[in-house]
Amino acid sequence: MSETTETGKTVTGKVISNKMDKSATVLIERKVKHPVYGKYIRRSTRLHIHDAENACQEGDVVTIEQCRPLSRTKSWRLVEIVGRSD
Repeated sequence: MSETTETGKTVTGKVISNKMDKSATVLIERKVKHPVYGKYIRRSTRLHIHDAENACQEGDVVTIEQCRPLSRTKSWRLVEIVGRSD
């Protein structure tokens, strides 16, 4: 799900919070194989993203890319909204 472009790394995730102004929190989920038992385990990462137009809503699936640090916790930028929440 992650790609590398000339502008930086891009990943897809789900918006879990948009209560901040021009910011949102995105949950990135990935599956990792257990080293001993071989079962796949879901691991997740929460990232703060920059959303200049306040376009994304909770539950939306979005594509984000890595950028320069915009604040202490934000170093990812919204690229596009892939799917809207129902």
